[in-house]
Amino acid sequence: MPLKTFRNDQNGFPARMMLLTLMILGMIAGQTRGQQLDPFHYRVAKDTIVTRGAVASAHPLASEVGLAILRKGGNAVDAAIAVQLALAVVFPGAGNIGGGGFMVAHLKSGKNFALDYREEAPGRASRDMFLDSSGNAMASRSQDGPLSCGVPGTVAGLWEAHRFGVLPFRDLVQPAIDLASKGFAITRQEASTLNSFQADFRKYNSVTPVFVRSTPWKAGDTLVQPELAHTLELIRDQGARGFYEGETAEKIVSEMKRDGGLISLADLAGYQARFRKPLVFTYQDKTVVTMSLPSSGGIMIQQMLGMIQGRGLDRMAFESPAAVQLMTEVERRSFADRAKFLGDPDFVRVPVEALVSPAYLKERMADYNAHQATPSRDVHAGAPPGEQEETTQISVLDGNGNAVSVTYTLNGWYGSRIVVGHAGFFLNDEMDDFSSKPGSPNMFGLVGARANQIAPHKRMLSSMTPTIVLQAGKSFLVTGTPGGSTIITSVFQTLVDVLDFHLPLEEAVDAPKFHEQWLPDILYLERGFPDSTREAMEKMGYQTSIRGSIGAVEAIERNPDGSMEAVADRRGNDTALGF
Repeated sequence: MPLKTFRNDQNGFPARMMLLTLMILGMIAGQTRGQQLDPFHYRVAKDTIVTRGAVASAHPLASEVGLAILRKGGNAVDAAIAVQLALAVVFPGAGNIGGGGFMVAHLKSGKNFALDYREEAPGRASRDMFLDSSGNAMASRSQDGPLSCGVPGTVAGLWEAHRFGVLPFRDLVQPAIDLASKGFAITRQEASTLNSFQADFRKYNSVTPVFVRSTPWKAGDTLVQPELAHTLELIRDQGARGFYEGETAEKIVSEMKRDGGLISLADLAGYQARFRKPLVFTYQDKTVVTMSLPSSGGIMIQQMLGMIQGRGLDRMAFESPAAVQLMTEVERRSFADRAKFLGDPDFVRVPVEALVSPAYLKERMADYNAHQATPSRDVHAGAPPGEQEETTQISVLDGNGNAVSVTYTLNGWYGSRIVVGHAGFFLNDEMDDFSSKPGSPNMFGLVGARANQIAPHKRMLSSMTPTIVLQAGKSFLVTGTPGGSTIITSVFQTLVDVLDFHLPLEEAVDAPKFHEQWLPDILYLERGFPDSTREAMEKMGYQTSIRGSIGAVEAIERNPDGSMEAVADRRGNDTALGF
């Protein structure tokens, strides 16, 4: 199929040659199945089997960057850093340097680590900052504009993670600089999202960003971001200081002063990424390594897998009413616990060991009825003994056994919709992930309590759940997904599909997902879910709702022969490459 001809960018860089290179790389990268052309004619490889290294991410150009780093001799940590920086350029709706995230890794030495670079509340933030005079939560202030911005963590996280890399840090930043300065041709989907947010870009920016234009964006247009390229050059040359101090920090604070935001120079200078103790537990004959607090996902994955264990799920048919009903009930019980107990462990005491103990999980399922829905009004947080969907996922596995799973985000599409003036990057709207008022839902319908209320320098609770599964001490599965509150249930279902139902990885990733989060009391089913199962669930008393895509899983599995199968979700331009 011939390539569509695209115009060159303003620097004369031939966008058509970029696409041709991408297609050639896709053809030679490995034994690739399921290659397809998106509406813009990117060659999007959805499933590849390779032996020396694999990358799965939300954008083909970012996956290409990760693959190039592996070919250059970098390890999985290097590739994950470079892919995140590239996504900040080519996937601005969720890729970022103005947001934050989590990284979970298993190294060839046997060491596991969990790195928290979640955003945090500015020093001038206060508990009731999003309440009106009547005490009602004002979602518009927590989701839009300058007050919604938390202190960004991504750059600090990448700088800290680099201690486990092997290539110079500047080599990991340079590909993103090249993409920003030379430009890249956008897809039809990217043009559509940019067009749909034009009003917001104009409303929330006093300095007009490159994303605003007088005529609609269309597939084939080249997006050049010179200001972002300069910001990345400062990071390349100065490391984290090039973002949290000096020129870029001053631009962030100037943006806040123009629009009434709270982030200060002291907030930026004081931000630190933190290594957390990863959650490590056994499921069947495997070891699961996942993210600890302030991610709620890791604890909830351990809870849900613990609640289904021993209930014969592996003997049920995939997507059968019996299997879906059991998984739905453990999802809603875990979300009820999330609402009451979970928050930033540096600010609140969370009884983690009690919440995941076998005795507690058995008690949580004491009222489970395999033939009838338990209404959410009858499901409450347990009593343990004392003790946006616009995110993006990167999964990397190298030939030495190093595995990295990263989930990072701006929260909503384009975050706060604020582009830092003359710096070229979007700021997050992560303050909405706090509980502005106990029982008041955020943009994902999640409710919270005092454990997740706003406090200065506190980190908001997250659903991001980067996860690695080990077999006999070696990397077996690397996975994760975007999707707001659906992240947790999508990762849970992917693990179950592989470990209990023994589905091929491609089927596990692409299978229609379902989601129940306690409140609202609705079982969401992705389009394509079996009608027979939906009807059976409704007869048991579940209120169902058909919705669009749930998640976008990126996963890599090591096969018994040592080869790696990398799968990128069918739901977008997600791309898996390897060699």
